[in-house]
Amino acid sequence: MLCEVGESPLWHPAEQALYWTDIPARRLWRHDPASGANHSWALPEMAGCIARTADGWLLAMQTGIYTLPALQPGAPAGALARVAGVAHAAAQMRFNDGRCDRQGRFWAGTMMMDMAAAEPVGRLYRVAQGRLAQPLADPFLTPNGMAFSPDGRIMYVSDSHPRRPPAVWAYAYDADTGTPHTPRVFIPALASGRPDGAAVDADGCYWICGNDAGQVHRYTPAGKLDRSIALPAAKPAMCAFGGPDLATLYVTSIRPAHSAADALDGAVFALRPGVQGLEEPAYAG
Repeated sequence: MLCEVGESPLWHPAEQALYWTDIPARRLWRHDPASGANHSWALPEMAGCIARTADGWLLAMQTGIYTLPALQPGAPAGALARVAGVAHAAAQMRFNDGRCDRQGRFWAGTMMMDMAAAEPVGRLYRVAQGRLAQPLADPFLTPNGMAFSPDGRIMYVSDSHPRRPPAVWAYAYDADTGTPHTPRVFIPALASGRPDGAAVDADGCYWICGNDAGQVHRYTPAGKLDRSIALPAAKPAMCAFGGPDLATLYVTSIRPAHSAADALDGAVFALRPGVQGLEEPAYAG
């Protein structure tokens, strides 16, 4: 299967399966590496990112944050339940990149669907007690690249809009309160491409998709480029570690309208980069 905008890959350790979302297609996908089987479920809204819960899923969609019961391949999805609504800063916005911090707090960013508008109305939200807290006041166009260091004390964020510098920032993160502060430039300019989705491995290195460059880059905790891996798709969108040993790097991608019929744009790729990842925390509520 090829996605229009494949995003938010997430490994489910209990199921030993990979989940991800195709945003404009309004679908949630599941891949079982052991059998090779793929399943998908239709969603009523675009879902930008997902997180596991104790008994299902948390989805950041167009109109807010929702829960979804556990999914069964071949069975229809259950009913969504809204956790928190959102008052977007402008019309025609949706959630995009996001994930849980090491304590299980869910973070997600918003963006305008019309990227040509280039309005700095994107925001980063944290789900707290049934509502969206907004500790970060920085104006974003397309907040992206969110990831947390292994000890949970650094929060990485980028702005993937073409009109923003291809930089990544590192925020000091108060793990007790879930509050980012004191941002610094972590990567002044990506080695190639625009910064998109990211993940952190067990060594604390930061893996980030170089959108438009067809590469995934690994940076050390000091912000030094360690390696770049080429992909057969120009627009990798987000990466995540999975597999029984968390040593497979899954990378989703985007399929532009002009892609050739036989192009792999929009595919999900599985790499073995020789390092291990970290299990992504489930949403703690």
